Amino acid sequence: MKNNQRLVALDVMRGLTIAGMILVNTPETWSYVYAPLQHARWNGLTPTDVIFPFFLFMMGVSMYISLKKCSFHLSSHLLMKIIRRSLILFLIGTAIYALATFLGTLRDACRQPGFEGNPWKEAFASLPGTRIPGVLQRLGVCYGIGSIIVLTCRHRYIPHLAGGILAGYFLILLFGNGFVHSPENILSVVDRTLFGDNMINDGGIDPEGALSTLPSIAQVLIGFCIGKICIETPDMREKLNKIFLYGSLMLIVGWLFSYGCPLNKRVWTPSFVLVTCGFACLLLGILIWYIDLRKVYKQTWTFEVFGVNPLFCYVLSEVLAILVDYLPLHSATLHERFYSGFLSNCFGDNEWTSFLYAFSLLCSVWLIGVLLYKKKIYIKI
Repeated sequence: MKNNQRLVALDVMRGLTIAGMILVNTPETWSYVYAPLQHARWNGLTPTDVIFPFFLFMMGVSMYISLKKCSFHLSSHLLMKIIRRSLILFLIGTAIYALATFLGTLRDACRQPGFEGNPWKEAFASLPGTRIPGVLQRLGVCYGIGSIIVLTCRHRYIPHLAGGILAGYFLILLFGNGFVHSPENILSVVDRTLFGDNMINDGGIDPEGALSTLPSIAQVLIGFCIGKICIETPDMREKLNKIFLYGSLMLIVGWLFSYGCPLNKRVWTPSFVLVTCGFACLLLGILIWYIDLRKVYKQTWTFEVFGVNPLFCYVLSEVLAILVDYLPLHSATLHERFYSGFLSNCFGDNEWTSFLYAFSLLCSVWLIGVLLYKKKIYIKI
C-alpha cells in the first residue's frame, strides 16, 4: 500500500494524458494519422481534443493539494515562487520552439544547393521569429493567474467566478464573430495584433491564443474545486458520489449548451470547457475507485511513470522529436533513416507505420522515465 493514495490516481491520470500527448504530437507524417489521433477540423470533439484540457483540469486539482500546505495564505515568498514557476513554464515552452526554429533553419541552409552564407548565422537570425503561444506557455499563465485567484478569493466564490469567466467569454465570442473561421474572428484579430501573422497556427485561429486563455483559467478553477472535494471529503463513497455527480452535470450541461455554443477546441468555447471538465472528472473518479477503493496499484504503474515526472517526460519527448527530425544536418536525418530504412520497408506508408513511429518515441521516453521512477527521482520546478 502506498502513502497518500489520493495522489496515485492523479499521477496515473497525468501519465495517461502525457502518453496520449506524445502519440498525438509525434506521428511520422501528418498525412497518415488515425482519426482518433487528430484534432477536430473546426467544431466537434475527438479523443485528441481532450488531452490539453485534461492537463489544465489536473493542474487545478494539484493546485489545491499543493497550496493547502501553506493554508492558502499568500505571502511574499509564495508569490515569488508562483511567479518563478510560471515564468519557467513559459520559458521552457518558448525554448522548445526556439530549438525547432534554430535547427530547422540550420538544416535547411546546410542542404540548400549553392548556399553561400553562414548557416549558423542564418539560424541565429531566425530566432526572433520563434513562436510565442504554446502549450507550456498557456500552462504557465494559467498556473500563475489561477494560483493568485485561489489565494486571494474565498473558495466558496470560485465556482461562481469560473462560471462568470465562461459567461463573459461567451459574450465576447457572440459579439466578436468568435464562432466563425475567418480573419474577422476576434480571437484572430487579437492574436495577429499581439504576435503577428507568422506566429499564428491553424489559419489564424490559434488553439493556444491569447484571448482563449480566459476559459482555460476557468478550467483550472474547476479542477481546483474538484481537488477540494478529493482532499476534504473523508468518506470514499461520498467523495466518489460527488465527483461522478459534478462530472455528469458538467458533461450534460456542456453538451446541451453546445447547441448554441459549439464544441470547439481552437476557440476553447465554454461548452468545450464544461464537456472536457466533465470527462476529466469522470475519469478521475474511475481511477480513484479503481486505485483507492479497490486497492489496485500494480496494473497502473506503467502510466504512473509518466505521471510522477510529467513536465520532464513531455519536454523530453518534444526535444527528442526535434533532434530526430533535424539531425544530422547534411545527410538523412534519424527520422528519415528509421522510417524510410525500416518502418516503411516493413509495413509501407500508412497510418499504422506512422503510429509505430510515434509509439517508438513514446517507449523511448518511458524507458528513461522508468529509470527515474525506480530511483524515486522526481523533477519539479
